[in-house]
This record gives sequence, structure tokens and C-alpha cells, in this order.
Amino acid sequence: MAGKFELYTDEAGKYRWRLKSGNGEIIAVGEAYESRSGAVIGIESVKAHAPDAEIRRLLTT
Repeated sequence: MAGKFELYTDEAGKYRWRLKSGNGEIIAVGEAYESRSGAVIGIESVKAHAPDAEIRRLLTT
């Protein structure tokens, strides 16, 4: 089963998105957006840029 983006409003009335894996685990969350369209643009940006995203090792262990 493929992952999916969920678009929702938080307790403050802001729009947010989260990405869930095929097994239902949340694997990414977006910032708070003032508008639904802003949150959708955020989702589209992740979808467009993530396939080419570089993996950086930031931990020293």
C-alpha cells in the first residue's frame, strides 16, 4: 500500500499536512499554513523535490 498525504486543520485553525506510510505511521509533517491552498502547495513541493533530495548524515554516532 502506498503512502498518503493527509490535509487537516489543527486546534488553532491552521492548515497542516502529514505524510503517512503504507502501514499508517506518520513519517513527515508540514508546518502550519494560513490557507488550505498554501498547505496544498507545501504538499506539492514535497512531492516534486523529495525524489531528488540528498541524504545527509548529521549525527556523529
